[in-house]
Amino acid sequence: MAGGQGCVLSQLLGPFDRERGSLQKNLYLLAYMLLAKNTDLLKDGQNMVDEELTIPTLDCIGLKKKKHVAKKRSGKDYSQGYNDCFIPGLHDDLALDCLAWACRSDYPSLACLSKKFKSLISSGYLYKLRRQIGRIEHWVYLACSLMPWEAFDPARQRWMRLPRMPCDDCFSCADKESLAVGTQLLVFGREISGFAIWMYSVVTRDWSRCPLMNLPRCLFGSSCRGEIAIVAGGSDKYGHVLKSAELYNSELGHWETLPDMNLPRKMCSGFFMDGKFYVIGGMLSPDSLTCGEEYDLETRVWRRILNMYPGGNRASQSPPLVAVVNNQLYAADQTTNVVKKYDKLNNTWNVISQLPVRVDSYNGWGFAFKSCGDKLLVVGGHRGPAGDIIVLHSWCPDEEGAEWKVLSVRERVGAFVYNCAVMGC
Repeated sequence: MAGGQGCVLSQLLGPFDRERGSLQKNLYLLAYMLLAKNTDLLKDGQNMVDEELTIPTLDCIGLKKKKHVAKKRSGKDYSQGYNDCFIPGLHDDLALDCLAWACRSDYPSLACLSKKFKSLISSGYLYKLRRQIGRIEHWVYLACSLMPWEAFDPARQRWMRLPRMPCDDCFSCADKESLAVGTQLLVFGREISGFAIWMYSVVTRDWSRCPLMNLPRCLFGSSCRGEIAIVAGGSDKYGHVLKSAELYNSELGHWETLPDMNLPRKMCSGFFMDGKFYVIGGMLSPDSLTCGEEYDLETRVWRRILNMYPGGNRASQSPPLVAVVNNQLYAADQTTNVVKKYDKLNNTWNVISQLPVRVDSYNGWGFAFKSCGDKLLVVGGHRGPAGDIIVLHSWCPDEEGAEWKVLSVRERVGAFVYNCAVMGC
Protein backbone atom coordinates (compact mmCIF):
# COMPACT_ATOMS: atom_id res chain seq x y z
CA MET A 1 0.00 0.00 0.00
CA ALA A 2 1.25 3.48 -0.84
CA GLY A 3 2.69 5.41 2.07
CA GLY A 4 0.10 8.21 2.01
CA GLN A 5 -2.84 5.88 1.86
CA GLY A 6 -1.27 3.61 4.43
CA CYS A 7 -0.98 6.54 6.83
CA VAL A 8 -4.67 7.31 6.39
CA LEU A 9 -5.55 3.64 6.85
CA SER A 10 -3.66 3.42 10.12
CA GLN A 11 -5.48 6.51 11.37
CA LEU A 12 -8.81 5.01 10.37
CA LEU A 13 -8.25 1.62 11.95
CA GLY A 14 -6.48 2.93 15.04
CA PRO A 15 -9.62 4.30 16.71
CA PHE A 16 -11.23 0.81 16.62
CA ASP A 17 -9.51 0.13 19.94
CA ARG A 18 -10.68 3.40 21.44
CA GLU A 19 -14.22 3.86 20.12
CA ARG A 20 -17.14 2.16 21.76
CA GLY A 21 -20.27 1.25 19.87
CA SER A 22 -20.80 -0.35 16.49
CA LEU A 23 -21.93 2.88 14.83
CA GLN A 24 -18.50 4.53 14.92
CA LYS A 25 -16.85 1.28 13.89
CA ASN A 26 -19.17 0.94 10.93
CA LEU A 27 -18.23 4.44 9.81
CA TYR A 28 -14.53 3.66 9.92
CA LEU A 29 -15.06 0.49 7.93
CA LEU A 30 -17.10 2.43 5.38
CA ALA A 31 -14.30 4.96 5.05
CA TYR A 32 -11.73 2.22 4.58
CA MET A 33 -13.79 0.43 1.93
CA LEU A 34 -14.22 3.64 -0.05
CA LEU A 35 -10.45 4.15 0.03
CA ALA A 36 -9.81 0.61 -1.19
CA LYS A 37 -8.77 0.56 -4.87
CA ASN A 38 -8.74 -3.16 -5.60
CA THR A 39 -10.27 -6.40 -4.33
CA ASP A 40 -7.04 -7.57 -2.67
CA LEU A 41 -6.88 -4.45 -0.56
CA LEU A 42 -10.57 -4.81 0.28
CA LYS A 43 -10.04 -8.42 1.30
CA ASP A 44 -7.08 -7.56 3.52
CA GLY A 45 -9.01 -4.76 5.20
CA GLN A 46 -11.96 -7.04 5.90
CA ASN A 47 -9.66 -9.63 7.45
CA MET A 48 -8.20 -6.96 9.72
CA VAL A 49 -11.55 -6.00 11.18
CA ASP A 50 -13.54 -9.27 11.00
CA GLU A 51 -12.49 -10.19 14.53
CA GLU A 52 -13.81 -6.92 15.95
CA LEU A 53 -16.83 -6.12 13.78
CA THR A 54 -20.04 -7.73 12.68
CA ILE A 55 -21.60 -5.56 9.96
CA PRO A 56 -25.12 -6.75 8.99
CA THR A 57 -25.75 -3.94 6.53
CA LEU A 58 -22.91 -4.30 4.01
CA ASP A 59 -25.11 -6.06 1.47
CA CYS A 60 -27.78 -3.36 1.61
CA ILE A 61 -25.11 -0.64 1.42
CA GLY A 62 -23.67 -2.25 -1.72
CA LEU A 63 -20.18 -0.84 -1.38
CA LYS A 64 -18.59 -3.96 -2.86
CA LYS A 65 -20.13 -3.00 -6.19
CA LYS A 66 -19.31 0.72 -6.05
CA LYS A 67 -16.15 2.64 -6.87
CA HIS A 68 -15.69 5.87 -5.00
CA VAL A 69 -14.49 9.03 -6.67
CA ALA A 70 -13.85 11.91 -4.30
CA LYS A 71 -15.32 15.19 -5.55
CA LYS A 72 -15.06 18.75 -4.38
CA ARG A 73 -18.33 19.63 -2.70
CA SER A 74 -20.27 22.69 -3.69
CA GLY A 75 -22.48 24.56 -1.27
CA LYS A 76 -22.03 24.29 2.49
CA ASP A 77 -18.46 23.65 3.59
CA TYR A 78 -18.11 21.12 6.40
CA SER A 79 -14.32 20.89 6.14
CA GLN A 80 -12.43 21.94 9.25
CA GLY A 81 -9.27 21.10 11.11
CA TYR A 82 -8.16 17.59 12.04
CA ASN A 83 -9.53 17.79 15.56
CA ASP A 84 -12.97 18.81 14.33
CA CYS A 85 -13.38 16.50 11.33
CA PHE A 86 -16.09 13.85 11.11
CA ILE A 87 -13.68 10.93 10.86
CA PRO A 88 -10.11 11.53 12.16
CA GLY A 89 -7.55 11.29 9.37
CA LEU A 90 -10.13 11.55 6.59
CA HIS A 91 -11.07 14.67 4.66
CA ASP A 92 -14.67 15.72 5.29
CA ASP A 93 -15.61 15.42 1.60
CA LEU A 94 -14.87 11.71 1.71
CA ALA A 95 -16.36 11.38 5.18
CA LEU A 96 -19.64 12.86 3.89
CA ASP A 97 -19.74 10.18 1.19
CA CYS A 98 -19.28 7.53 3.88
CA LEU A 99 -22.14 9.00 5.88
CA ALA A 100 -24.35 9.18 2.80
CA TRP A 101 -23.83 5.45 2.20
CA ALA A 102 -24.69 4.60 5.81
CA CYS A 103 -28.24 3.41 6.54
CA ARG A 104 -30.48 6.37 7.28
CA SER A 105 -31.88 4.63 10.35
CA ASP A 106 -28.47 5.39 11.91
CA TYR A 107 -28.81 9.14 11.39
CA PRO A 108 -30.59 9.89 14.70
CA SER A 109 -27.74 8.14 16.53
CA LEU A 110 -25.15 10.00 14.48
CA ALA A 111 -26.74 13.29 15.51
CA CYS A 112 -25.92 12.44 19.14
CA LEU A 113 -22.18 12.03 18.52
CA SER A 114 -21.28 15.72 18.42
CA LYS A 115 -22.57 19.19 17.63
CA LYS A 116 -21.06 18.95 14.18
CA PHE A 117 -22.86 15.68 13.45
CA LYS A 118 -26.10 17.14 14.82
CA SER A 119 -25.78 20.18 12.57
CA LEU A 120 -25.11 17.99 9.54
CA ILE A 121 -28.05 15.64 10.13
CA SER A 122 -30.50 18.47 10.87
CA SER A 123 -29.45 20.36 7.72
CA GLY A 124 -30.79 17.63 5.40
CA TYR A 125 -27.59 17.87 3.34
CA LEU A 126 -26.96 14.12 3.49
CA TYR A 127 -30.29 13.37 1.81
CA LYS A 128 -29.39 15.64 -1.11
CA LEU A 129 -26.04 13.88 -1.35
CA ARG A 130 -27.76 10.49 -1.26
CA ARG A 131 -29.87 11.48 -4.28
CA GLN A 132 -26.74 12.55 -6.18
CA ILE A 133 -24.97 9.23 -5.64
CA GLY A 134 -28.09 7.09 -6.10
CA ARG A 135 -28.26 5.83 -2.52
CA ILE A 136 -31.95 5.20 -1.87
CA GLU A 137 -33.67 3.25 0.91
CA HIS A 138 -37.39 2.62 0.71
CA TRP A 139 -39.37 2.77 3.94
CA VAL A 140 -43.06 1.98 4.32
CA TYR A 141 -45.27 4.39 6.27
CA LEU A 142 -48.58 3.06 7.61
CA ALA A 143 -51.64 4.31 9.48
CA CYS A 144 -54.09 1.65 10.68
CA SER A 145 -57.27 2.44 12.63
CA LEU A 146 -56.65 5.62 14.65
CA MET A 147 -53.16 4.56 15.69
CA PRO A 148 -50.21 6.91 15.17
CA TRP A 149 -48.26 6.54 11.95
CA GLU A 150 -45.56 3.89 11.90
CA ALA A 151 -42.54 3.46 9.66
CA PHE A 152 -41.05 0.14 8.57
CA ASP A 153 -37.45 -0.26 7.40
CA PRO A 154 -37.35 -3.43 5.22
CA ALA A 155 -33.54 -3.61 5.17
CA ARG A 156 -33.31 -3.89 8.96
CA GLN A 157 -36.77 -5.33 9.58
CA ARG A 158 -37.42 -2.55 12.04
CA TRP A 159 -40.67 -0.80 12.98
CA MET A 160 -40.64 2.76 14.32
CA ARG A 161 -43.53 4.82 15.65
CA LEU A 162 -43.76 8.42 14.48
CA PRO A 163 -44.67 11.24 16.87
CA ARG A 164 -48.40 11.84 17.20
CA MET A 165 -49.74 14.32 14.68
CA PRO A 166 -50.84 17.57 16.42
CA CYS A 167 -54.09 17.83 14.43
CA ASP A 168 -57.62 18.42 15.68
CA ASP A 169 -60.14 15.63 16.30
CA CYS A 170 -61.89 16.27 13.00
CA PHE A 171 -58.70 15.61 11.01
CA SER A 172 -57.86 12.59 13.13
CA CYS A 173 -61.23 10.88 12.58
CA ALA A 174 -62.01 11.91 8.99
CA ASP A 175 -60.84 10.19 5.79
CA LYS A 176 -57.29 11.04 4.80
CA GLU A 177 -54.96 10.63 1.86
CA SER A 178 -51.18 10.38 1.95
CA LEU A 179 -48.19 10.94 -0.28
CA ALA A 180 -44.44 10.55 0.27
CA VAL A 181 -42.27 13.03 -1.63
CA GLY A 182 -38.58 13.73 -1.10
CA THR A 183 -38.01 13.50 2.64
CA GLN A 184 -41.59 14.43 3.52
CA LEU A 185 -44.74 12.46 4.30
CA LEU A 186 -47.81 14.53 3.40
CA VAL A 187 -51.18 13.67 4.93
CA PHE A 188 -54.25 15.36 3.40
CA GLY A 189 -57.55 15.67 5.25
CA ARG A 190 -60.16 17.99 6.73
CA GLU A 191 -60.08 19.99 9.93
CA ILE A 192 -62.97 21.93 11.41
CA SER A 193 -61.81 24.99 9.48
CA GLY A 194 -61.51 23.14 6.16
CA PHE A 195 -58.90 21.23 4.13
CA ALA A 196 -55.50 20.79 5.78
CA ILE A 197 -52.16 19.13 5.00
CA TRP A 198 -49.84 17.88 7.72
CA MET A 199 -46.23 17.12 6.87
CA TYR A 200 -43.81 14.77 8.62
CA SER A 201 -40.13 15.45 7.86
CA VAL A 202 -37.61 12.62 8.20
CA VAL A 203 -34.93 15.30 8.67
CA THR A 204 -36.50 17.04 11.68
CA ARG A 205 -38.51 13.94 12.73
CA ASP A 206 -41.53 16.07 13.54
CA TRP A 207 -44.88 17.19 12.15
CA SER A 208 -45.68 20.64 10.81
CA ARG A 209 -48.28 22.21 8.58
CA CYS A 210 -47.71 22.05 4.84
CA PRO A 211 -48.86 24.91 2.60
CA LEU A 212 -52.28 24.26 1.07
CA MET A 213 -52.73 23.64 -2.64
CA ASN A 214 -53.79 26.57 -4.77
CA LEU A 215 -57.11 24.73 -5.12
CA PRO A 216 -57.51 22.43 -2.08
CA ARG A 217 -59.15 19.07 -2.84
CA CYS A 218 -59.71 15.47 -1.83
CA LEU A 219 -60.19 12.15 -3.69
CA PHE A 220 -57.43 13.05 -6.15
CA GLY A 221 -54.82 10.99 -8.01
CA SER A 222 -51.20 11.56 -7.05
CA SER A 223 -47.65 10.31 -7.31
CA CYS A 224 -44.08 11.48 -6.65
CA ARG A 225 -40.75 11.42 -8.44
CA GLY A 226 -37.81 12.42 -6.31
CA GLU A 227 -38.49 15.76 -4.68
CA ILE A 228 -41.60 16.59 -6.74
CA ALA A 229 -45.17 15.30 -6.66
CA ILE A 230 -48.23 15.86 -8.83
CA VAL A 231 -51.87 15.76 -7.74
CA ALA A 232 -54.67 15.74 -10.31
CA GLY A 233 -58.44 15.76 -10.30
CA GLY A 234 -60.42 15.18 -7.14
CA SER A 235 -63.26 17.08 -5.54
CA ASP A 236 -63.29 20.59 -4.04
CA LYS A 237 -64.98 21.64 -0.81
CA TYR A 238 -68.29 22.12 -2.64
CA GLY A 239 -68.22 18.62 -4.16
CA HIS A 240 -67.36 19.78 -7.68
CA VAL A 241 -65.30 17.27 -9.65
CA LEU A 242 -62.04 18.85 -10.83
CA LYS A 243 -59.83 18.52 -13.88
CA SER A 244 -57.09 20.79 -12.52
CA ALA A 245 -53.65 19.58 -11.44
CA GLU A 246 -50.81 20.92 -9.29
CA LEU A 247 -47.12 20.17 -8.81
CA TYR A 248 -45.53 20.26 -5.35
CA ASN A 249 -41.82 20.92 -4.90
CA SER A 250 -40.80 19.55 -1.50
CA GLU A 251 -37.47 21.42 -1.58
CA LEU A 252 -39.24 24.76 -1.95
CA GLY A 253 -42.49 23.90 -0.16
CA HIS A 254 -44.35 25.40 -3.12
CA TRP A 255 -47.44 24.40 -5.13
CA GLU A 256 -47.52 25.22 -8.86
CA THR A 257 -50.72 25.10 -10.92
CA LEU A 258 -50.42 22.91 -14.02
CA PRO A 259 -52.55 22.88 -17.19
CA ASP A 260 -55.96 21.21 -16.80
CA MET A 261 -56.59 17.60 -17.78
CA ASN A 262 -58.94 16.86 -20.66
CA LEU A 263 -61.60 15.46 -18.33
CA PRO A 264 -62.52 16.07 -14.69
CA ARG A 265 -62.36 12.99 -12.46
CA LYS A 266 -62.30 11.99 -8.80
CA MET A 267 -61.34 8.73 -7.02
CA CYS A 268 -58.63 8.25 -9.61
CA SER A 269 -55.02 7.06 -9.27
CA GLY A 270 -51.78 8.64 -10.43
CA PHE A 271 -48.30 7.35 -11.18
CA PHE A 272 -45.02 8.25 -12.88
CA MET A 273 -43.78 6.04 -15.70
CA ASP A 274 -41.04 6.71 -18.27
CA GLY A 275 -40.63 10.23 -16.92
CA LYS A 276 -44.28 11.17 -17.45
CA PHE A 277 -47.22 11.46 -15.07
CA TYR A 278 -50.39 9.44 -15.65
CA VAL A 279 -53.91 9.42 -14.24
CA ILE A 280 -56.26 6.47 -14.72
CA GLY A 281 -59.70 5.40 -13.52
CA GLY A 282 -61.93 7.55 -11.41
CA MET A 283 -65.48 8.80 -11.60
CA LEU A 284 -67.24 11.58 -13.44
CA SER A 285 -70.50 11.21 -11.61
CA PRO A 286 -72.27 8.96 -12.18
CA ASP A 287 -70.03 7.43 -14.85
CA SER A 288 -66.89 5.35 -14.35
CA LEU A 289 -64.00 6.46 -16.55
CA THR A 290 -62.00 3.94 -18.56
CA CYS A 291 -59.65 6.39 -20.25
CA GLY A 292 -56.33 7.57 -18.90
CA GLU A 293 -54.36 10.76 -19.29
CA GLU A 294 -50.64 11.30 -19.77
CA TYR A 295 -48.89 14.53 -18.75
CA ASP A 296 -45.55 15.42 -20.35
CA LEU A 297 -43.56 17.57 -17.93
CA GLU A 298 -41.45 18.96 -20.79
CA THR A 299 -44.24 20.05 -23.16
CA ARG A 300 -46.78 20.65 -20.35
CA VAL A 301 -49.46 18.90 -22.43
CA TRP A 302 -52.04 16.27 -21.39
CA ARG A 303 -52.76 13.40 -23.80
CA ARG A 304 -55.89 11.30 -23.48
CA ILE A 305 -55.45 7.50 -23.75
CA LEU A 306 -58.67 5.67 -24.58
CA ASN A 307 -59.53 2.41 -22.79
CA MET A 308 -56.39 2.50 -20.65
CA TYR A 309 -58.29 1.10 -17.66
CA PRO A 310 -61.06 -1.14 -19.07
CA GLY A 311 -64.06 -1.53 -16.80
CA GLY A 312 -63.02 1.44 -14.68
CA ASN A 313 -63.67 1.44 -10.94
CA ARG A 314 -67.24 1.40 -9.68
CA ALA A 315 -68.47 3.93 -7.12
CA SER A 316 -68.30 1.32 -4.34
CA GLN A 317 -64.72 0.34 -5.22
CA SER A 318 -61.48 1.94 -4.15
CA PRO A 319 -59.49 3.98 -6.66
CA PRO A 320 -57.38 1.77 -8.95
CA LEU A 321 -54.69 -0.11 -7.02
CA VAL A 322 -51.67 0.52 -9.24
CA ALA A 323 -47.88 0.55 -8.85
CA VAL A 324 -44.89 1.06 -11.14
CA VAL A 325 -41.74 -1.07 -10.88
CA ASN A 326 -38.85 -0.46 -13.28
CA ASN A 327 -41.15 1.64 -15.49
CA GLN A 328 -43.67 -1.18 -15.80
CA LEU A 329 -47.26 -0.64 -14.64
CA TYR A 330 -49.08 -3.20 -12.48
CA ALA A 331 -52.58 -3.26 -11.02
CA ALA A 332 -54.28 -5.29 -8.29
CA ASP A 333 -57.78 -6.19 -9.48
CA GLN A 334 -60.33 -5.43 -6.75
CA THR A 335 -62.76 -8.05 -8.10
CA THR A 336 -60.70 -11.07 -9.16
CA ASN A 337 -57.74 -10.83 -6.72
CA VAL A 338 -55.10 -11.01 -9.45
CA VAL A 339 -52.13 -8.87 -10.47
CA LYS A 340 -52.21 -7.51 -14.01
CA LYS A 341 -49.39 -5.99 -16.05
CA TYR A 342 -49.98 -3.21 -18.53
CA ASP A 343 -48.81 -3.71 -22.12
CA LYS A 344 -47.74 -0.25 -23.27
CA LEU A 345 -47.56 -1.13 -26.96
CA ASN A 346 -51.00 -2.71 -27.23
CA ASN A 347 -52.75 -0.75 -24.45
CA THR A 348 -53.92 -4.00 -22.84
CA TRP A 349 -53.65 -5.77 -19.47
CA ASN A 350 -52.43 -9.33 -18.87
CA VAL A 351 -52.82 -11.43 -15.70
CA ILE A 352 -49.43 -12.43 -14.30
CA SER A 353 -50.04 -13.54 -10.70
CA GLN A 354 -52.52 -14.15 -7.91
CA LEU A 355 -52.57 -11.72 -5.02
CA PRO A 356 -51.46 -13.07 -1.62
CA VAL A 357 -54.55 -11.54 0.03
CA ARG A 358 -58.19 -11.07 -0.91
CA VAL A 359 -58.73 -7.45 -1.83
CA ASP A 360 -62.30 -8.09 -3.00
CA SER A 361 -63.49 -8.42 0.62
CA TYR A 362 -63.85 -4.65 0.94
CA ASN A 363 -63.82 -3.73 -2.78
CA GLY A 364 -60.16 -2.79 -2.53
CA TRP A 365 -60.53 -0.61 0.57
CA GLY A 366 -58.28 -1.26 3.56
CA PHE A 367 -55.40 -2.57 1.45
CA ALA A 368 -52.31 -1.00 -0.09
CA PHE A 369 -50.65 -1.94 -3.37
CA LYS A 370 -47.34 -0.10 -3.77
CA SER A 371 -43.94 -0.25 -5.41
CA CYS A 372 -41.01 -0.60 -3.03
CA GLY A 373 -37.77 -0.39 -4.97
CA ASP A 374 -37.76 -3.25 -7.49
CA LYS A 375 -40.59 -5.08 -5.73
CA LEU A 376 -44.36 -4.92 -5.50
CA LEU A 377 -45.77 -4.55 -2.02
CA VAL A 378 -49.20 -5.63 -0.79
CA VAL A 379 -50.21 -4.54 2.69
CA GLY A 380 -53.36 -5.97 4.22
CA GLY A 381 -54.79 -7.12 7.52
CA HIS A 382 -56.95 -9.88 8.89
CA ARG A 383 -58.49 -10.90 12.17
CA GLY A 384 -57.26 -14.05 13.87
CA PRO A 385 -57.49 -15.83 17.21
CA ALA A 386 -54.61 -13.78 18.56
CA GLY A 387 -56.11 -10.48 17.41
CA ASP A 388 -55.79 -8.15 14.44
CA ILE A 389 -52.58 -8.16 12.41
CA ILE A 390 -51.16 -6.37 9.39
CA VAL A 391 -49.08 -8.41 6.92
CA LEU A 392 -46.63 -6.99 4.39
CA HIS A 393 -46.11 -9.17 1.31
CA SER A 394 -43.45 -8.45 -1.33
CA TRP A 395 -42.80 -9.86 -4.79
CA CYS A 396 -40.22 -9.14 -7.49
CA PRO A 397 -42.16 -9.28 -10.80
CA ASP A 398 -38.98 -9.26 -12.91
CA GLU A 399 -37.60 -12.35 -11.18
CA GLU A 400 -38.65 -15.52 -12.98
CA GLY A 401 -40.26 -18.06 -10.69
CA ALA A 402 -40.39 -15.64 -7.77
CA GLU A 403 -43.28 -15.93 -5.32
CA TRP A 404 -44.89 -13.61 -2.81
CA LYS A 405 -42.96 -13.48 0.45
CA VAL A 406 -44.04 -12.28 3.86
CA LEU A 407 -41.89 -9.24 4.51
CA SER A 408 -43.18 -8.49 8.00
CA VAL A 409 -46.11 -9.04 10.36
CA ARG A 410 -47.33 -6.30 12.68
CA GLU A 411 -49.59 -7.42 15.53
CA ARG A 412 -52.23 -5.55 17.53
CA VAL A 413 -52.46 -2.57 15.18
CA GLY A 414 -55.85 -3.22 13.57
CA ALA A 415 -56.77 -5.07 10.40
CA PHE A 416 -57.60 -2.16 8.11
CA VAL A 417 -54.98 -0.06 6.30
CA TYR A 418 -56.27 3.50 6.14
CA ASN A 419 -53.16 5.07 4.65
CA CYS A 420 -49.90 3.80 3.23
CA ALA A 421 -46.99 5.53 1.49
CA VAL A 422 -43.52 4.38 0.45
CA MET A 423 -40.70 6.91 0.76
CA GLY A 424 -37.43 6.46 -1.11
CA CYS A 425 -34.60 8.69 0.11
